[in-house]
Amino acid sequence: MDDVTWSALALTLTLLGGIYTWFAYRRRGLAAGVRGAGFTLLPVALLMTDTLQMLTEVLGTVGDWAGDLVFNPFMWAGIALAGISVVCFVVSGYLTRREIGTTPPEGRRTDDTKALPEGRGKKAPAVVDPVDAEMAEIEALLRKRGIT
Repeated sequence: MDDVTWSALALTLTLLGGIYTWFAYRRRGLAAGVRGAGFTLLPVALLMTDTLQMLTEVLGTVGDWAGDLVFNPFMWAGIALAGISVVCFVVSGYLTRREIGTTPPEGRRTDDTKALPEGRGKKAPAVVDPVDAEMAEIEALLRKRGIT
């Protein structure tokens, strides 16, 4: 469509909005009239910012897509593939968290124990995990009070 057609459409919508605004103001009061004026000014604002053409193109494209979604089996195959893709991502995240099917990097121990450094004639001090020490204290307090 050319600029004259877009202008005529915007003018028509604005005039219809103006008529609606007048009746809304007369029947329901000032708040309804101001709301109607806001809607009345939109078509001209959309025309002046070239958004009216963009909106009609977007709505036309969405309509075409919706029609294909309903009637095109190729589109349904694509949706099924997208669903399978999402399932693959979710399953891979689950497997990674559980460390299932992952290969440890070279040099990494597979067990959780770490070798202590060798001392010169002395035994290396034992490494104490602060969380384990706190848990031992809590367990001792609970046993002292007779709670098991």
